[in-house]
Amino acid sequence: MTDLRFSLPKSTFRRTTALVAVTLAGLLAASSPTSAEDGAGGAGTAASGEARALAAPDIPLANVKAHLTQFQSIATANGGNRAHGRPGYRASLDYVKAKLDAAGFTTTVQQFTSSGSTGYNLIADWPGGDADRIVMAGAHLDSVSSGAGINDNGSGSAAVLETALAVSRAQLQPTKHLRFAWWGAEELGLVGSRYYVNNLPAADRSKISGYINLDMVGSPNPGYFVYDDDPAIEKVFKDWYAGIGVATEIETEGDGRSDHASFKNVGIPVGGLFTGASRAKTAAQAAKWGGTSGQAFDRCYHSSCDSTTNINDTALDRNSDALAHAIWTLGTEEPLPPGEVYESTGDVAVPDNGAAVTSTLTVSGRTGNAPAALRVGVDIKHTWRGDLVVDLLAPDGTAYRLKSSSSSDSADNVIATYTVDASSETADGNWRLRVQDVAAQDTGYIDSWKLTF
Repeated sequence: MTDLRFSLPKSTFRRTTALVAVTLAGLLAASSPTSAEDGAGGAGTAASGEARALAAPDIPLANVKAHLTQFQSIATANGGNRAHGRPGYRASLDYVKAKLDAAGFTTTVQQFTSSGSTGYNLIADWPGGDADRIVMAGAHLDSVSSGAGINDNGSGSAAVLETALAVSRAQLQPTKHLRFAWWGAEELGLVGSRYYVNNLPAADRSKISGYINLDMVGSPNPGYFVYDDDPAIEKVFKDWYAGIGVATEIETEGDGRSDHASFKNVGIPVGGLFTGASRAKTAAQAAKWGGTSGQAFDRCYHSSCDSTTNINDTALDRNSDALAHAIWTLGTEEPLPPGEVYESTGDVAVPDNGAAVTSTLTVSGRTGNAPAALRVGVDIKHTWRGDLVVDLLAPDGTAYRLKSSSSSDSADNVIATYTVDASSETADGNWRLRVQDVAAQDTGYIDSWKLTF
C-alpha cells in the first residue's frame, strides 16, 4: 500500500497524490477444502457455509499461502524484494501469469515506464459473460524495496490469484464478464493502475460495473475493514461478514492510498477489503477482533520483516473467502430490467462550506409506491468529493443518505449510482437531490441526476 499521509492541507495533499483507483460446478469443485485444510481456527469452515449458500466455493487457505511462499522465494532470490524495476517484480508477475495461463485465462501484460524503469501490469480475462458488464478484482503485486512485501501486498495478490483459479476449477459461467488484475508500481503512487485506467477509452470504462481492491488482507494484528465507496459492493462484503459473526468497520486508514483510487477517480464503482497497516489497534477494536491494542495492525509495514511470518492465517482465509463470495455474487447476478428513467439536467451550484442545495425532478403518471431497488444516478462535479454530503429526499421529505463526508476522500467528483429501498414511498411527486459542502476550499455543482424505476 502506498504510504501517503492525510495530515497535509487538502491542496497540498492533492498535489502530492497527483504525483505519486453460478454454476453448480462451483459447489462441487474438487478443490473445496475441509476445515482442516483451512487451518484458520475454524474461520474457513464458517465462511464456507455462508459462501456455499450463494454458490461460492471455499478458498483453500493452503493454496493462498503456497503463493505467498513462492513470492517469498522470489524475493529471497532477487535481492530481498519484489519492487518496481527489480527482477523480483517481473519474476512475481511471470509466476502469476503462468498459473492463469494454465487455468484457461486470457492474459495480457501491459507495459509502462516509471522512475526510469519499465513497469508491468497483468490483466487476466475469464471467457464468457456480458462484455458490456465487467466485474474486476485486483491487487498490487509490487513490494517496497526494503522487503519481500508478503502482507503488502503479497496477501492481496495471492487472494485474488486463488479466487481466479477457483473460477477456473468451477468452470464458472458468469452473467458478467470477469477480469482480474495485478498492478505494478503501486508503491510509487498507484502508477500501474492509473496507467491502465487512463488508457482505457471512455466507452470501455463505462463497461466496468465494479472494481474490487485487496491490499493488505493478512495483517498480523488484523482488523476487518470494508471500503464504503460503492453501496452495492460494500453491502456484499458486510453481509458476508455478518453471516460469519464478524463485525466490520469502514476502511479509513488506506482510503485513496491504493489502486481503487485510480478507478474511483474516473467514476467507476469501487470496493474492497483491508486489515490495517501502521495505525494502532484501539482497545475497542481489540475487544471486538482480538489481537493487541496499542500495537500497529502490521508492525512490519514497509519493513524487511514483512515476510511469510508476518501473516495472520484467519484474516487471510476470511478475506479470500469474502472475495470469492463477492465475485460469485456480483458476477452471476441477473441484469436489472431497463426501468423508466426520470432525469434532471439543470446545473445547481454547491456553495463552498455552505448551506445545502437541492435539485428537483418530478415523477408523474406512476401508480403505487417506488421500487425496493430505486436506482439513483448522481453526477456532481466537485474538486474535493470528501467535502460532500448527499441525500435523496422523497416526496414526503424522508431523507435517504447516499454519501457521507470524509476528510480523506480526496478524489474529484461524485459520479455513481446508488440503490435505495424506497418501497415505502409514493412514486409520484417531487423527488429532490440534496447536496451540502461541509468543509472549506473547494467548490462544485450538481451536473445532473436521475431516478430509474
